[in-house]
Amino acid sequence: MSQFDIIHKDAAGRIGKLTTPHGVVETPTVMPVINPNIQTIKPSEMKDFGAEILITNSYIIYRKDELREKALKDGLHALLDYDGPIMTDSGSFQLSVYGEVEVTNQEIINFQQKIGTDIGVPLDIPTHPDVTYEKAKEDMDITIERLKEARGLVKEGGMLLAGPVQGATYKDLREDCARELSDVGFDVYPFGAVVPLMEAYRYSDLVDVIASAKKGLDPVAPVHLFGAGHPMMFALAVALGCDLFDSAAYALYAKDRRYITSRGTYHIDKLKYLPCSCPVCMAHTAEELKKAHNCTELLARHNLYVTFEEMREVKQAIWEGNLLELVEQRCRSHPRMLEALKQMTNYSSWLEECDPSSKSTFFYCGPESAKRPEVLRFTKQLERLTIKGSVLIRPYPTKKDKEYDNVMVFKAPFGSYPQDLAEVYPFNAEVVRTPDYESLETAFLNTIKLIELNPEATYTFLMRESFVHPLVEKLSKMDNVTVVPPKSE
Repeated sequence: MSQFDIIHKDAAGRIGKLTTPHGVVETPTVMPVINPNIQTIKPSEMKDFGAEILITNSYIIYRKDELREKALKDGLHALLDYDGPIMTDSGSFQLSVYGEVEVTNQEIINFQQKIGTDIGVPLDIPTHPDVTYEKAKEDMDITIERLKEARGLVKEGGMLLAGPVQGATYKDLREDCARELSDVGFDVYPFGAVVPLMEAYRYSDLVDVIASAKKGLDPVAPVHLFGAGHPMMFALAVALGCDLFDSAAYALYAKDRRYITSRGTYHIDKLKYLPCSCPVCMAHTAEELKKAHNCTELLARHNLYVTFEEMREVKQAIWEGNLLELVEQRCRSHPRMLEALKQMTNYSSWLEECDPSSKSTFFYCGPESAKRPEVLRFTKQLERLTIKGSVLIRPYPTKKDKEYDNVMVFKAPFGSYPQDLAEVYPFNAEVVRTPDYESLETAFLNTIKLIELNPEATYTFLMRESFVHPLVEKLSKMDNVTVVPPKSE
């Protein structure tokens, strides 16, 4: 099995080191897709943009006599003029588009080994998201059989082998497939057939696919999200546990005169200004770029610069412990991404198991923050708090009040906690002064739960005008609680 060392974590995202026959790759990272026939940017230049690993299509090389002969004679790396790690797809994409390919699983696995691929992919069956359950199950079973066959064909100590997880949009199939493949043992686990979801902006379905498949895998297994190349969704996918991405978008979008940013995509002909500081954008005005004879190449270069810039931003967020803040910011760039963010909150319990228990300051970014792992973890820990005597609950820390045995701070979205913890993560959170409905909902529910767990204590709750929520009435009706109306500030 592959050597994949995790060196830092945040949410389910991680910075890792994947060892391949041609070197170590730091993840998360993007693998630029190289077309062996048409190269908008030469593979030898890819390191200049930040690429550590490339991906190309072994089926295209296999089908073309000139490419096949050179690859068999000199090796894949000589063919592409690139000395770093290279992953090769098997022709499954062509299978999904054309319905058939002129190669068997055994033939393409053996070919990938002969040409010196670093990470090879078996000929799996990419299943369209909208097929019936029976069809998805049938395709998945064929994929599993082919992957088991491939596992027996790959020599020890040579090419790493990917085990694509299929199952369409059926969560139980994705999890079952991942679990069975994990038992077999592969070096990388791509999540396949997700491009149609991204093309249709079905990001909430993508969240289900990723989370379901991750639940079936060994938590430390490296994951590749096939066909995910737009930087807008990197933070979300990484936070859910994806490590490798591949992008043909930089070239395909450029061909259509589209200009990628971390917030979305512009058509170059509609741009008055270039909102970027990459070498391409600093050397050209929008008008110059539009009229350049090599506009397609320049756009491809810009798109690559932006792609790797965003991935570095994601990695820095993991390092600092604020990846989920970046996820919330990026997901507000498009309504469908916001749907995905809301869908991700349904997996907060799973994320809480992955999320480090201590990291940097919690920043409240909106209603979805009320369901983050840190808040859920505090809810679970309420049973550990033992409170006796009289309790003052106030909206901010203060000096010890001699009239009360305990002083607690009420801060949305957490609720009430001992003021001695006010400077301790996550209660040192930066939050808005006027809490929204969702954060107050969670905070009041946690406070009510805390009081119910410690019924012998008496509580005085100092209200603020901004604490407007229906649960205030429930709190005020509790026998051992006195709610003090807000004073004019």
